[in-house]
Amino acid sequence: SPMRLTRLIAPLCALILGTAALGPGGATAQQGTFAPRLIVNDRAITGYELEQRRAFLQILRQPGNLDRLAREALIDDRLRLTAGDRLGITAPPEEVEAGMDEFARRANLDRAGFLAELAKGGVDPQTFRDFVEAGIVWRQVVRTRFAARATVTDAEIDRALAQSSQRGGVELLLSELILVGQPGAEAEALAFANELSGTLRGQAAFAEAARQFSAAPTAGQGGALDWLPLGNLPPQIAPLVLTLAPGETSEPVPIPGGVALFQLRGLRETGLPAARAVALEWAEFLLPETATAAEAAAVRARLDTCDDLYGVARGLPEDRLRRETRAADQVPADIALELARLDDNEVAILHRPGAQVVLMLCGRTLETEEAPNREEIRAQLVNRRLEAYADGYLAELRAQAIIREP
Repeated sequence: SPMRLTRLIAPLCALILGTAALGPGGATAQQGTFAPRLIVNDRAITGYELEQRRAFLQILRQPGNLDRLAREALIDDRLRLTAGDRLGITAPPEEVEAGMDEFARRANLDRAGFLAELAKGGVDPQTFRDFVEAGIVWRQVVRTRFAARATVTDAEIDRALAQSSQRGGVELLLSELILVGQPGAEAEALAFANELSGTLRGQAAFAEAARQFSAAPTAGQGGALDWLPLGNLPPQIAPLVLTLAPGETSEPVPIPGGVALFQLRGLRETGLPAARAVALEWAEFLLPETATAAEAAAVRARLDTCDDLYGVARGLPEDRLRRETRAADQVPADIALELARLDDNEVAILHRPGAQVVLMLCGRTLETEEAPNREEIRAQLVNRRLEAYADGYLAELRAQAIIREP
């Protein structure tokens, strides 16, 4: 069933970077379904591909507007494959098959079983094959272009080891600066974030920039956050701040709808065993964008636990309330950042286009961490930097692309 498939392949959700493709439709398929719906430079995206990607996202219970998410993901796929063409990079069939087997094993299935589960949700086998192929091409593109720039110094590894030492858990004092990337202007937001990251020096300069440019609720206090356990931070952010010295600013972190920068103001050991969040359960209750602060406060006042939200949502459309449980590395970055600040059953209010979101942390599953070795730390830091370069390069490709309807 789709629900069973969600449980099986949840660890793969963040890796949906591949491209859907035409599958068998036969004479019964409507001809218009296979006609181009979008042209990305010289590559077409068909209606069938959009339907396939939407079905894939629906099976995985991906939150958000699935039509828009499918469209944006397929545009990115075309840009990734074009980048591979420019460098003469292709994915050999044997690598694609090995990649398919690897993904199936992560879901505790063989390839045939994995494809059978996808088929139950209407996802064609070729969609999975092309997904793997595009991922292989893109990883090689990123390594080819950026591997030399992703080197890590011994001093950075020493600092990361010290901060993740089993001498005790670590708490961080951070400041944040969130830049909103309006649709079509994501590359500009990322370029500005890169400029700030390279020029901000010291806490006073970061605080002033946060007051002037940040869209976060903390802007008025110079972006300052309270002490946070290192293990609460999202996997997208923790590796970046681990290498910072007090007063240093991180590289940009792309998040849904924008870009984030962080500055380390201080750190301290707790004396308790180091632990990290391995799974998060949270609830999202949608309020109209026009809801007043008093109306949002009235909802918050009725909440002691996440179960109380069912009473608040009684009689409303089902899509007003969503409750999710995911591995920590599968939580969207913007949600993960907010949850990092919350204790169980605490609430935050998020602002999104067309709605306000009452976000509540239902529970955090923690795991005591083993001390990493130098090579593990090096690999983590290099991978995170490569991811940052990859995100920036994709934004650049988008800014340069000609995207049109036929």
